[in-house]
Amino acid sequence: MAFSPGNRFSRPTMAQIDLAALRHNLARCQSLANGNRLLAVVKANAYGHGAVPIAQQLAQCGVDFFGVSLVEEGVELRQAGITSDILVLGGAWSDDDEIVANDLVPLVFSAEQLRRLDEAARRVGGMARAHIKLDTGMGRIGVTPGELDDFVRSLALTRHVRIEGLASHLANAERLDHPQNAAQIRHFQRARERLRAAGHDPKWRHIANSGALLLNDAAKDGSDFNLVRPGILLYGEAPDPALNERARLKPVLSWRTSITHLKEVGEGQPVSYGGRWTAPRPSRIATIPVGYADGYNRRLGNTAEVLIRGQRARVVGTVCMDMCMVDVTHIDGVCLRDEVVLIGSQAGERIDARELAERVGTIPYEILTSVGARVPRVVVDSEESQTPHIASAT
Repeated sequence: MAFSPGNRFSRPTMAQIDLAALRHNLARCQSLANGNRLLAVVKANAYGHGAVPIAQQLAQCGVDFFGVSLVEEGVELRQAGITSDILVLGGAWSDDDEIVANDLVPLVFSAEQLRRLDEAARRVGGMARAHIKLDTGMGRIGVTPGELDDFVRSLALTRHVRIEGLASHLANAERLDHPQNAAQIRHFQRARERLRAAGHDPKWRHIANSGALLLNDAAKDGSDFNLVRPGILLYGEAPDPALNERARLKPVLSWRTSITHLKEVGEGQPVSYGGRWTAPRPSRIATIPVGYADGYNRRLGNTAEVLIRGQRARVVGTVCMDMCMVDVTHIDGVCLRDEVVLIGSQAGERIDARELAERVGTIPYEILTSVGARVPRVVVDSEESQTPHIASAT
């Protein structure tokens, strides 16, 4: 039952990343893609899993297109040896020289972006590449239908930017019957026709995120759309719990620590800041070295459970910055250094990111991306016998 991630770290708290689960999820995404090219979204540190080891494994599996949100995320992949196409989904604002130098592909959606990117490419005597981002109804970033004609005129003045793609984003992709999905696809099709009439027909066309990859054949038809962008599916979560059975995924991340202190408290004794929990009986309390500075949400106090010796145990009292407490009174034989599972499986029991999300009123995306940089990512492969590899958290 004792647990430690290795001698390199003084604290036994880690996020374990299972490459075998990642490969399983990739295969599921490929089977759903209907033969379309696949862009693996690894933004936000690969949804908290570690962008570099995730991208390296996916590249070994044949993935040759990645999506990040920030230019610096793309640069990190380049420095780690990723040579595939990298699409910067958030666009770029002041780092066009870095985009060109690292052969990144930004989304563009304003004349100013085009001008700056064009100038950066001209300075080095080369060509920059870009995808046009359409706002078909998400209301976030992108060229709106009313702005498209002016944007096309800006394209005519651009000599050093090659437009390779046309993209948009569905706002309700996980709901097949939502009328906005069909409306957004129609907006995309009309915009593509207007671009073609002006002499622009980008090679890659994409609107399908994880939800659409699961549900929406029109968003991956191979004609209007020939590229898909799975994100959360790669990491073992469906975008909606109703889609779990259809998705058939394996969680990639598990979050583990161990007990560092045990104490007996009397009936009525408060635990942690503010005395938000008091012992209802003589109780045994375990302290574990993980807190909200690690991304374990403060609102999980008095509501979340962890796994110890194959049993569920309640987190009691306020979650602290670096620690939290667990009531283990009902579990026989609990000892110092016993493994504690925050997310993952133990002796047939399981706690997943969705369970924690439901307890604090959020979504699994936030739980996973919140796992802090000071929590080491330990890369394992459950299909192989090998020594775990410690990956950088950023």
